[in-house]
Amino acid sequence: MAEEEKGFTVRDRRFFSETSDEEKAGTASEEQKTKDAPEPESPQPEAGAAGTGPKAGGRSEAGAADAGSTFPQIDFSTFVFSLNSSALVHLGVLEEPGTGQKIKNLPLAKQTIDLLGMLEEKTRGNLTKDEENLLKSMLHDLRLMYVKEKK
Repeated sequence: MAEEEKGFTVRDRRFFSETSDEEKAGTASEEQKTKDAPEPESPQPEAGAAGTGPKAGGRSEAGAADAGSTFPQIDFSTFVFSLNSSALVHLGVLEEPGTGQKIKNLPLAKQTIDLLGMLEEKTRGNLTKDEENLLKSMLHDLRLMYVKEKK
């Protein structure tokens, strides 16, 4: 008896090559644009598709764009700084990136500050001294700013 194949397909799109990031970023986006032209709805190629040679590395356009980006390394400190920035935007201290205006949204600021507080509680004993101090000082400053804005 023949079974019908139903469900989903798993494709491994990880990159395994010794080419430099500059080569990946420059050639992958150009080659993928020409290979993906017939299918404008799906920018990522299927595994094993043409254009997965050593230069392209099977990268999608989004992957190639990420390879050349200048984002900081993701670690605990950058995560905490990100939440801090979000809280400062909601407190009206920093401008919103989309509008360029300072708008206060105290409930969202409180939620972000509470999230940082929960993070401090749940990570207690698992952080380095620098990470502990960073989180503690940020929480202290944000809580003071929130109380000041609440009045």
